[in-house]
Amino acid sequence: MSGDAYAKAGVDQGAADSAVAGLVRALGTIQLGRPSAQVPLPGHYASVIRIDERTGIALSTDGVGTKLLVAEELGRFDTVGIDCVAMNVNDVICVGAEPLAMLDYIAVRRADPEVCEQIGVGLARGAELAGVEIPGGELAQLGDLVSSVDVSGACFGTVALDAIVDGSAVEPGDAVIGLPSSGIHSNGFTLARSALAGIPLDDDRLGRPLGEVMLEPTEIYVKPIVALLRSEIDVRGLAHITSGGTGNLLRLGAEVGYEIDAPLPVQPIFDLIQERGDVSEEEMHDVFNMGCGFCVIVPAADEDAALRLLREHYPGASRIGQAVAGPRQVHRA
Repeated sequence: MSGDAYAKAGVDQGAADSAVAGLVRALGTIQLGRPSAQVPLPGHYASVIRIDERTGIALSTDGVGTKLLVAEELGRFDTVGIDCVAMNVNDVICVGAEPLAMLDYIAVRRADPEVCEQIGVGLARGAELAGVEIPGGELAQLGDLVSSVDVSGACFGTVALDAIVDGSAVEPGDAVIGLPSSGIHSNGFTLARSALAGIPLDDDRLGRPLGEVMLEPTEIYVKPIVALLRSEIDVRGLAHITSGGTGNLLRLGAEVGYEIDAPLPVQPIFDLIQERGDVSEEEMHDVFNMGCGFCVIVPAADEDAALRLLREHYPGASRIGQAVAGPRQVHRA
């Protein structure tokens, strides 16, 4: 599976980017008959809508993706709700917002009470970890339109308009701090499943059954990031590291590059995917988080204070690099 392994596994990122561009063009033609309330942000994780002169609502939507196929194979759906919450709230905090609530959307071929209850268990646990409410949602029985089950959601939070974090304040020399991931999270599963095909899900070469490793829930970073935002530390950039890896730092607004010279440890599951799938190092970093699930950018003078606070939640939090002058690109040592 050398070369563009992700495309060969079934995900053409170039086509996806073009499709999104087409959607954006079409949505850009909306005529409201009034000024837009959207706050311009540089290709960011969540959108912000101005509701008055001081306050904005941050909005994000995402789903669990093909990780659900692993859950289906194992007959275990009690963790995927955590993933659904995580993928949404982790995006909302990237603009400096505090998530308040989310809605879930569960699409099934036909309703299975046991499966839905298991999904609900995960949603409830994720909501507790994120400190959000789930006041409602939708269960859609779609028959032949879906083969099994899909789980997605939408989250909203609030942010003071003068406290939005969009990365535009990042300067060369600022520290990039990485927070450890819990594993694959919920991105790149099409490639992961393709690469690991043929290995039984009860294989324990990683120290526990492979299926358990693959279903490890996405880490929820809300509480430490909210604590950081409430502190006196100058938080200049926040990045949820999903597909695209640390390249997601380029979604921030500053005209700087990033040098990642001390990456966090890579979990063994990624080594196994790379070996079994014959995936290049570059593509692994383009598809997976590679052990770093979230990045925080602060001035060098605030690095120690930020690390002390973040290590109360994540002892493995560490400076992984810095912002640098020059072209907008990420260089990995």
